[in-house]
Amino acid sequence: MKIYQSNEIKNISILGSSGSGKTTLVESMLYESGIIKRRGSVDAQNTVSDYFPVEKEYGYSVFSTIIQTEWLDKKLNFIDCPGSDDFIGGVVTSLSVTDTALILLNAQYGVEVGTNNHFRYTEKLKKPVIFVVNQLDHDKADFDRTLEQLHENFGNKVVQIQYPVNVGAQFNAVVDVLKMKMYRWKPEGGVPEVLDIPADQIEKAQELHNTLVEAAAEHDEALMEKFFDQGSLEEEEMRVGIRKGLLHRDMYPVFCVSAGRDMCVRRLMEFVGNVTPSVSMTEKPLTKDGKEVAAEASGPASIYVFKTSVEPHIGEVSYFKVMSGKVKEGDDLVNVNRSSKERLSQLFLVAGQIRNKVDELYAGDIGATVKLKDTRTGNTLNVKGCEYEFKAIQYPEPKYRRAIRAVNESDEEKLSEVLTRMHEEDPTWIIEQSKELKQTILYGQGEFHLRTLKWRVEHNDKIPIEYKEPKIPYRETITKSARADYRHKKQSGGAGQFGEVHLIVEPYYEGMPTPDTFRFGGQEFKISVRDTQEINLDWGGKLVLINSIVGGAIDARFVPAILKGLMDRIEQGPLTGSYARDVRVIVYDGKMHPVDSNEISFRLAGRNAFAQAFKEAGPKLLEPVYDVIVQVPSDKMGDVMSDLQGRRAIIMGMESEKGYEKLTAKVPLKELGSYSTTLSSLTGGRASFSMKFANYELVPADIQDKLLKEYEATKKEED
Repeated sequence: MKIYQSNEIKNISILGSSGSGKTTLVESMLYESGIIKRRGSVDAQNTVSDYFPVEKEYGYSVFSTIIQTEWLDKKLNFIDCPGSDDFIGGVVTSLSVTDTALILLNAQYGVEVGTNNHFRYTEKLKKPVIFVVNQLDHDKADFDRTLEQLHENFGNKVVQIQYPVNVGAQFNAVVDVLKMKMYRWKPEGGVPEVLDIPADQIEKAQELHNTLVEAAAEHDEALMEKFFDQGSLEEEEMRVGIRKGLLHRDMYPVFCVSAGRDMCVRRLMEFVGNVTPSVSMTEKPLTKDGKEVAAEASGPASIYVFKTSVEPHIGEVSYFKVMSGKVKEGDDLVNVNRSSKERLSQLFLVAGQIRNKVDELYAGDIGATVKLKDTRTGNTLNVKGCEYEFKAIQYPEPKYRRAIRAVNESDEEKLSEVLTRMHEEDPTWIIEQSKELKQTILYGQGEFHLRTLKWRVEHNDKIPIEYKEPKIPYRETITKSARADYRHKKQSGGAGQFGEVHLIVEPYYEGMPTPDTFRFGGQEFKISVRDTQEINLDWGGKLVLINSIVGGAIDARFVPAILKGLMDRIEQGPLTGSYARDVRVIVYDGKMHPVDSNEISFRLAGRNAFAQAFKEAGPKLLEPVYDVIVQVPSDKMGDVMSDLQGRRAIIMGMESEKGYEKLTAKVPLKELGSYSTTLSSLTGGRASFSMKFANYELVPADIQDKLLKEYEATKKEED
């Protein structure tokens, strides 16, 4: 393959719901461009894209796959993305380094929830979109309904380039209203006959052609003037207008294909090669400090590593985009994120598992290298003297969590290394070693996402693992004021230990005033603030310590020790051992000994006084509550609503959005453990949801009682 300049390179993401036919389309594209001699199939497990063992096992794409080919003297870099919402990380990564998105639709199902999800990401990242209606040869294909749904969801920016002459098993022809020709295929597909449009189709074709011409002219003043003068445009002029419409997301062209029978794939590739924007035409990426970087070969060499993969028979492969300049085999670069040097010992162009060595790559191109010693996903590598650093890709919040452990304790260290490596391959697998919960928590996008990881760990790395329901990170707090004092006294020969602390605890909220007096059991306690310390707790909320000690009852040098004692207990609350938060402590009195008082004495006295007061202050458990947004088909709204209400959800709002109902709710984390699986079951996989931490709220009394009993039972077992 020859070396291409930035204005000859086109980077395209291939998106679509599971079953829309992305992998099959890629096979046909590679076949048409001569990269492969025979088309594989998903059923036969011999496609170029799905070559990992886990993909063959499940029959789904798990990883995004880079596919590179040449067409019409252009370099086309396609990234075939997984369709399942569980693997949305591949979509986000792909869109971050490509310039146009092909969104496939299965003509049997039309616009699906996955279509909307993927479109939202193109919207967020401002990427041009082309809709490709696939599987028009299926018995249940319905192009007209699919087109209607596209207009309902995405408005009048949806503009047809093609429409099928016949749909279903007899599908073999489309009318192209840009070319104003009919394309017809023999049963084996491939190269079509190019025919004049039949008389019975000419009126419809002309009407759609006029609509397309008008849409193309809207995006260029010169074209608009010519359109008004002459009423039409030449094909090349229309291409210019369509390209501008794509770049501004003012036009979403619609194509028709049967990828499985290789019909209209060549024409789609021709459109991509001729019309979609090249790297040099698109918005310049920004560095972390906001500097624009032009994709020019004359600039300083800089690459961004967007994907890392451990591949059969090769090991670790780093996929990168050349952001600026050009890179050659043997180049020495500096990893700006890790301040380390790397050598590009080999450069490859890839088409799935097919790799071809190349000597150099220019700005805008996508390539791969191997055996980088200290580079991770999201790192920027520059030629010496260049300081570019590109932003890390932002991924969606996880929505499924499980505690993970090795079945054999001796495998724990090895498992930790494997999980770290797998996070590099898919950043939406997130691993947390929770000191609080005393568990390793694995976060992901859904049950299938985590099941895939389990399969890989057990089959590829030979480590048996198990998942458990993770503990919930509850918080403890108080609801009223209470007072306690504690004397720590110990004498065991020689110097003893003595410290006495009197304190008051009360619930804390931001901006609350400090009372002058407290009254407990008919006794009044006056407060005179000498010093206030606010500690922002790592787990949220605050601990506020007010020093109100008068008359030198406790020397100031022991106050830090008292604070340490408070922190000891706030890190392990008296109710369930959970972190405590939002407590104000007023230390107002105490006693010390001129010889036996020391730091440990006041630390222990402070800790025990706090524990006693906390238990008398109306202690309550708080639970994490999440904002949940569910996108659900209208006919399944009732089932989803009922299920959420059974999960103690508070429904915050409902609205219709692009053919789906959007349901917003607040739901306790404890009730969301299996939600992704249940939602899929309730809706036949047609709904999706997102969740994000909102706040901590009080646990209902009956549930708190149950949790306290469970904790006490656990403590007895441990004792």
